[in-house]
Amino acid sequence: MFSFRKNAPAGNKILILTPLKDAKDLLERYCEGIRSLEHPHNLISIGFLESDSSDGTYDKLLSFLPRLRRDFRHVVVEKRDYDFKIPIGVHRAAGQIQNARRTVLAKSRNYLLSRALDDEDWVLWLDVDVIEYPANIVARLLETGKDIVQPHCVLDYGGGTYDLNAWRDHGRLHLQDLRGEGDLVELDTVGGTMLLVRADVHREGLIFPPFPYGRENPRIRPSGEELETEGLGIMANDMGYQCWGMPNLEIRHGRW
Repeated sequence: MFSFRKNAPAGNKILILTPLKDAKDLLERYCEGIRSLEHPHNLISIGFLESDSSDGTYDKLLSFLPRLRRDFRHVVVEKRDYDFKIPIGVHRAAGQIQNARRTVLAKSRNYLLSRALDDEDWVLWLDVDVIEYPANIVARLLETGKDIVQPHCVLDYGGGTYDLNAWRDHGRLHLQDLRGEGDLVELDTVGGTMLLVRADVHREGLIFPPFPYGRENPRIRPSGEELETEGLGIMANDMGYQCWGMPNLEIRHGRW
C-alpha cells in the first residue's frame, strides 16, 4: 500500500474511491477530472484498488502518484487480484457473467473501503470511465443533505440512463423515468458510477454485498436478491437509510 497524508482544516473531508481494472488508457482523463473539482483539494483524499489488469494499469497508476500526492490530501493505492477474467469475445455487460463479475466488484469495493477510509466525512465512489461531470458536483450532492445520493449517469446529456443499477419500483423505474418528479427523488437501489455516501453510514456496516442480499425485503425484484450496488441500496433501507437520486444532475459515461 502507498499512503500519503496532508493536514486539513475542519470541513467536509471527501474520500474518492475508485476500483480499477484494465484502465491504463483512462487514468489521465480521470486525473484531469478530479483535479477540476471545485471542492478544496486539501479536503480530498483518493483511494484506488487495482485488480486483475493485463494492460499495465498498476504501473501507470504508480507513475501518477507523485503529482497526486502533491495535489490532494491523502492517496492510497492498493493491489489485490481476484483471478477473474472475462472470457474472450464476451462483453462485460453480458448477462451470463454478471453474478461473477459483480461479486468480484463488490469484494473490491469493500476491500478498498476498509483500507482507505480514515477520518473522512464522506465517500464518493467514482468509476474510472466516467468522463465528464460538473466541477461543482461535490457541492451539489452535499447540498441535498442526504446520506446516500447519486447523480444521473448517461451517455448523452438528456438521453437515457446508463447506470441501470439505480432504480425504484422493483426495477421498473430508472432515473430517466423520474426527471419529471423534480431534482431529488427517492430510489430503492443505487449505481456506482458516482455515488456519495456519508462515511459514518459505511462505518456502521453498509457494504456492497458480494452475495445475493434482501430475501426478506419487499423492495427487491421478482428475480430474487440483489448484488453489489443494488444490494447496498436494499441493505441501506434495512438499516433505516433512504437512497436518493438527482435525475436532472447529469454526468457522462464513456462509450466502451
